[in-house]
Amino acid sequence: MPCHNQGLNTVNSGQEHSMKQVRFANSSTVPAVPDSGDASSDATIEPVSQENLGPQLKLLPLNDQIRELQTIIRDKTTSRGDFVFCADRLIRLVVEEGLNQLPYSECTVTTPTGYKYEGVKFERGNCGVSIMRSGEAMEQGLRDCCRSIRIGKILIQSDEETQKAKVYYAKFPPDVYRRKVLLMYPILSTGNTVIEAVRVLIEHRVQPRHIILLSLFSTPHGAKSIIQEFPDITILTTEVHPVAPTHFGQRYFGTD
Repeated sequence: MPCHNQGLNTVNSGQEHSMKQVRFANSSTVPAVPDSGDASSDATIEPVSQENLGPQLKLLPLNDQIRELQTIIRDKTTSRGDFVFCADRLIRLVVEEGLNQLPYSECTVTTPTGYKYEGVKFERGNCGVSIMRSGEAMEQGLRDCCRSIRIGKILIQSDEETQKAKVYYAKFPPDVYRRKVLLMYPILSTGNTVIEAVRVLIEHRVQPRHIILLSLFSTPHGAKSIIQEFPDITILTTEVHPVAPTHFGQRYFGTD
């Protein structure tokens, strides 16, 4: 399983997955609406192309199922029950693909009939980290795939006086620096909250190339800001669009 708690093995660069096709919304002039956890509320969208975002940004292959889930989550008339149900489904798809980005090695197993089967097994030594509060919505999806995985937490809020992102709480597994980290935050708007969270992980000796950011929706500005700050980080999301559903956290936890 890709979620065991043993130490991180060396990643074989030859086993890295190829970049997914990046999809951008046609409207690139709409300003981004910052998510509730980001520190800046005056960020605007600059024209962003696939080339200057690079292979660090990966998207789930688009299909009608994902498109419908995105539509239901964005629809203001969606009931909270349907919202949570569809959000959980989309989270599970993102988590599964996130696990698919982890390193693996080839192995041979014996079937009940005695047949030798050539397969793969994931390398061990991974953990999750959720950025509170909205990132906690993704924890159950990760635990559904990895029952014993350790999950750390970071609480980041905007300072009332300076409006800058401020870390109020951070708790990780003691050996987090030896692990691949699945960083969970569903909405990337300005990217400020994620940038601060990655800085905290780096302070705990986590290498950016060992961080896989799992999100549901991203603005071009948010993705670009994170990649410019940390060129080695991997971002996995379902959509890059100038307008992010910033109501996600409040709607999911019923505080809207």
